[in-house]
Amino acid sequence: MPQDALWLCRQGASIISFRMVARPNLRFLLSHPAHLIALGFGSGLPPFAPGTFGTLLALPVFWYLEPRLGPTDFLLLLGLMYVAGVWICDKTGRDLGVEDHKAIVWDEITAFMIVLFFTPNTLMWQAVAFLLFRLFDIFKPGLIRSIERMFRGGFGVMVDDLVAAFFALICLTLLKLLLPNLGGWFGPGTL
Repeated sequence: MPQDALWLCRQGASIISFRMVARPNLRFLLSHPAHLIALGFGSGLPPFAPGTFGTLLALPVFWYLEPRLGPTDFLLLLGLMYVAGVWICDKTGRDLGVEDHKAIVWDEITAFMIVLFFTPNTLMWQAVAFLLFRLFDIFKPGLIRSIERMFRGGFGVMVDDLVAAFFALICLTLLKLLLPNLGGWFGPGTL
């Protein structure tokens, strides 16, 4: 077994192939604060749809923080989450042996909180925002895929989700413009 593989095993990651693709577990999650944050406090550990679980985690975090912080403080927090996320995701990716491992979900959490900040504060708008963000993050059309390939390391992990957030916000804005008298499920006065 290669030396890197032995180190990963000691850190608690399970090696699932000879290409050093590791599947993190609870021991790995708790082995370093960066791992805990990058893996979304455990929301990135499920073997299926970890990005969706990470994105879902952003909702209660947003609902808790948004009424407690003013807009400027909230934007500063989002900027700090993004900048710290570059290092956090880079460290965790290197420790896992996979630069943009699927279990790393801090990029989804941060990007979706940016989307939520600019989304009307109703469940329906937030649900639409969630669906749009996940679609752009999963399928990575055009520019998003190009940007993902262009950048490496923690910045590369974070930036493609930032662009997916931007595209989701464009779609939300267009939806609001196209449906000016929409009330009902989307909430009266939210347009």
